Amino acid sequence: MNNGDPNNPYGQPQQSGQPGYGYPQQAPQGVPQQGYGYPSAPPVNPQFGGGYGGVLEMPGGVKAARVMLYVIAGLQLIGVILIALSAGAVSAAKNDETLKDDVQFQQLADYSSTALWVVALLALVWGALAVFLAVKFGKGGSGIRVFAIVFASITALLGIYPFIVIGLIHTVLAVLIIVFVAKSDGGAWFNRGQQPQY
Repeated sequence: MNNGDPNNPYGQPQQSGQPGYGYPQQAPQGVPQQGYGYPSAPPVNPQFGGGYGGVLEMPGGVKAARVMLYVIAGLQLIGVILIALSAGAVSAAKNDETLKDDVQFQQLADYSSTALWVVALLALVWGALAVFLAVKFGKGGSGIRVFAIVFASITALLGIYPFIVIGLIHTVLAVLIIVFVAKSDGGAWFNRGQQPQY
């Protein structure tokens, strides 16, 4: 038996620069050693429930969509004021002595003032809904994202018809809200608190 034979499996291991078969290798000095098993997890962020995919700051597109919701709410408030003034003017004209004998105007005035107050109330509710969504952008989950997309879709449709000229600004803002909220960084922002499903 020759212990010096390099092909002898029963011989002494060779003392060369490379480790022999079956012996653990030593990492060079200065290189941290990796342990066995799973790789280390990312740091845990308690604010968002973990270290996987936690978005710390609201993306710029989502911030822009939030501002646009506030702008829509402001436009709704201006609309409510103008509609209320119109309803008041129709009611005042209804009591005008020169128009009291005009039956057609009186019927139109009754219908118009009621319809204007209903439209003013709906515009106020729509503006309040825009403010609610904008406030919830900071904490809301995927439900708020879906609700914002539906809200913006309806706003865009109402901006096209029946309020074509006045609603053009609403339509443009609503389409931009849909685009910014539906983007991937918007999805990551709204889904940041959910645990991954396996």
